[in-house]
Amino acid sequence: MYKDYDLTQESKRVQKVEPSLIRTVLNRVDELRKNGHEIIALSAGEPDFNTPSDIKAAAINAINENYTHYSSNRGYEALRKKIAEKIRKETGVSYDYRTEVLVTSSGAEAINNTILSIIDEGDEAILFSPAFVNYENMIKISGGVPVIIDLKRENGFEIEPFEVEKHITDKTKLVVINNPNNPSGAVYKSSVLEQLCELAVKYNFIIVSDEMYSSLTFGDTKFKSVASFPGMKERSVIINGFSKTYAMTGWRLGYITAGEIRINTILKIHQYSTTCSPTFIQIGAANGMDTEGTRQETALMIEEFARRRMLLMKGLDRILELSYVIPNGAFYIMVDVSKTGLTGMEFAKRLLEEKHVAVIPGVGLGRKCTDFIRISFAASAKNIEKALFRIAEFIKEL
Repeated sequence: MYKDYDLTQESKRVQKVEPSLIRTVLNRVDELRKNGHEIIALSAGEPDFNTPSDIKAAAINAINENYTHYSSNRGYEALRKKIAEKIRKETGVSYDYRTEVLVTSSGAEAINNTILSIIDEGDEAILFSPAFVNYENMIKISGGVPVIIDLKRENGFEIEPFEVEKHITDKTKLVVINNPNNPSGAVYKSSVLEQLCELAVKYNFIIVSDEMYSSLTFGDTKFKSVASFPGMKERSVIINGFSKTYAMTGWRLGYITAGEIRINTILKIHQYSTTCSPTFIQIGAANGMDTEGTRQETALMIEEFARRRMLLMKGLDRILELSYVIPNGAFYIMVDVSKTGLTGMEFAKRLLEEKHVAVIPGVGLGRKCTDFIRISFAASAKNIEKALFRIAEFIKEL
């Protein structure tokens, strides 16, 4: 059967996967920097802050105390307890840390394992666009069928429940949301989430909610978890982590909360992928995440994100050829560049090559976002100001 098999051929599963435009841009940034160019990167979803000192000290101490062996597949128990306490305080939802919390090696692993544990060949999963690229590709890898609903700019990229209902079929098994949203910055209204949850009960599907940016909202905007609605704890899987809230992107530490039966199914995938997250990292997070020092550092970080958001919006307001959708959460802004005469892809490529400012083409995050670029304001205020100057200069030279 395999006599004529091409040993260099990738699997059919991999053939379904689209390369990430985000990674393409980041790789080009690295190349340009190696060639001596100063690049202002407003591309990555990575806070430029350092991890809080108490978390770093706790992790170093754990290494020195030789916590370098396996932890439980479910995660270090003290960390799971801290996570459950944090969620209860922030959302009002109570999870049993012993059976309803799973620690993962990053939010990406949490997404992968969750979708693999739910989707079978031919199952449909409703996704919203624009969105983080992992969801669609993991649905494809799992053998599922992505059903994509394009959100409208004029509606602030808000979900419309009546539109969701039109896309539900007898094969719909899953709806994936990201709240607050990367890349739009939308924070979904409580009334919208309530209607979405009612649809989940009516049509018997699961909601996977990626809430990685749940602590990053601005102004009077309030975040609400889908798990907090009646009957939804058992119908939802909540994904979160430490990367954005605690500036711990390189630590690769995430977590999943769900009902016991669902966690047990995800655990089957997790134990054959990463087995467990590094024990000393889990101990560092457990012992350092809720100290007074960490609370102060994370509060200052969130305040700074709010200042950077205003700085970026005011700067964009001065460039008449650009417009944007106001972000109410996360640290991204979707900018319409169509008045420049360029597509988002052309704009991003030329801006990087000619002015050494890196942004992400919108089409890499949504098929209908060809006129957009995504700008991250996780960079320093100084770099945001420099980037705005270069962007204005670039447009004048077109």
